[in-house]
Amino acid sequence: MTELRFHREIYSGEAVDEAVKTWSAFAEFSLSETDEHWVVTLTPKHEAAAARIVGEFGNYVLGLTVDRGGV
Repeated sequence: MTELRFHREIYSGEAVDEAVKTWSAFAEFSLSETDEHWVVTLTPKHEAAAARIVGEFGNYVLGLTVDRGGV
């Protein structure tokens, strides 16, 4: 299980939600939030690829945020 925090001033909440839906084939997700962050807890379904899944997921959220023009 890995927890990722996406700062609200940088990342779009819609991008986080879309990324979770897209990557649901590769990991189990739970979402929460703080005043400053979107919090994503993920457990990769394939332990051998866990580090890659976590890294690529973070990149995907950033890409979606950029595509949307930011926050």
